[in-house]
Amino acid sequence: MSTTQSERLRGLLEPLVSARDLDLEEVEVTPAGKRRVLRIVVDSDDGVQLDTCAELSRAISQSLDESDAMGQTPYVLEVTSPGAERPLTEQRHYRRATGRLMKAQLVEGGELIARIIAVDDEGLDLEVPGVKGRKPTARRLAFKEISKARVEIEFNRKPEGDESKEEA
Repeated sequence: MSTTQSERLRGLLEPLVSARDLDLEEVEVTPAGKRRVLRIVVDSDDGVQLDTCAELSRAISQSLDESDAMGQTPYVLEVTSPGAERPLTEQRHYRRATGRLMKAQLVEGGELIARIIAVDDEGLDLEVPGVKGRKPTARRLAFKEISKARVEIEFNRKPEGDESKEEA
């Protein structure tokens, strides 16, 4: 997608997304056979409900029909929320992932898997899981120390305060 088209689409979409108290995370146009797919990713601190995506999709579709932002080539519109393993690139992404496990590639090399405990303007307070029965340790990580990060999916996470099943 050209920068000009991207800017035009963002300019058109941002007010529609913001009016629903959502953040416009991504606008992507990709070829799909004789058509294109316009994928719009939105998010909020409270997550995004399916009904909200559907309502926003209708509003965006109408707005796109009234403009020439997509040109004459047919396209498919997809309005969605970020996936479970979305990259963490903005402070708000880390804030929304508080309490979750993340995997970070560090600028100095190596990687770190830790639970996000708190987020502020400079970085993260983390809990690094203990190895081989050791207790977790606290760690501070500045945003500038992170080259890439994403949420790690946990299939067997114990509910908070549920230590009774740990020894079973």
